[in-house]
Amino acid sequence: MMAAETKKVWMDGKLVEAADAKISVLGHSLHYGVGVFEGIRCYNTRTGPAIFRLKEHVARLVWSARLYKMPLPYSSEEIVRAIEETQSANGIIPSYIRPIIYRGEPALGVKNQKGKVSLAVAAIPAKKYLGEKSETGVRAKISPFRKIHSAAVPSFAKADGNYTNSYLAGIDAAEDGYEEAILLDANGYVAEGTGENIFLVRNGKLYTPGLESDILLGITRASVIQIAQDLGFPVVEKLLSVNELLTAEEAFFSGTYAEVAPIREISHYTIGDGKPGPMTRDIMDVFYKVVKGEEPKYMHWLHPVPELARAVTPRPSRR
Repeated sequence: MMAAETKKVWMDGKLVEAADAKISVLGHSLHYGVGVFEGIRCYNTRTGPAIFRLKEHVARLVWSARLYKMPLPYSSEEIVRAIEETQSANGIIPSYIRPIIYRGEPALGVKNQKGKVSLAVAAIPAKKYLGEKSETGVRAKISPFRKIHSAAVPSFAKADGNYTNSYLAGIDAAEDGYEEAILLDANGYVAEGTGENIFLVRNGKLYTPGLESDILLGITRASVIQIAQDLGFPVVEKLLSVNELLTAEEAFFSGTYAEVAPIREISHYTIGDGKPGPMTRDIMDVFYKVVKGEEPKYMHWLHPVPELARAVTPRPSRR
């Protein structure tokens, strides 16, 4: 169900009323999870609404679609304009913007590639994904469900079906009273949260799992790494064991919806003194200044939202 504030949804070249944004119950993506999407935030800055790292999100959306053999009838520039239109039409600040590429026409059969490839964009009010505790520290559980290996499905793609894995881990953690779950990779090393990357601090260095742990290449993750390096903190990408995680001095999640969220407890083990540590606080401080347009050095990460743009007409698909 759409949030009450959502008035318009962009669907294949035009804005429609949110209540009219519908697809068939026999759509291929609904039945098989073959679709790709992005989560993008728009913030209120000193100079007006701005979308955080829009071009990077659109680039990932495009190559996610390519990995899943979904020929796009839109260029990257046209997708950017569609997102601008959606944000302008709804006027929600701060917002969480969800572009999704899918096959929504009736077309059953696992290997189906004949259905129309569509693009839709919606915007909803942005909230604290991990709740109000995300500012002071959340409790996380190491999940019994392992992160899907990239040999099974490509972790680089932000694909609909990948998140059944996150769903199971997240529900399991919530039923045990935790705010979030931490998934290990197929070899038992730390991978990520259900919708976030993870960082930990040990001996003055910032550590995060690398690509060998089948993580999503998080755009907020890349931003945190850049901010940390600019602050003079050494950043190491490596395989991380559960022992290293549980004995970390600090730990936090990063993600578009979660932003930067300290972790105070993991599976009943207190991290550090149970409060956001100094490195975490420094990174959080810069990050929240960046998204508000208060750090000139990072202004190129913010995409100003123009006035309502002209509707984008889809080009014929190149098959």
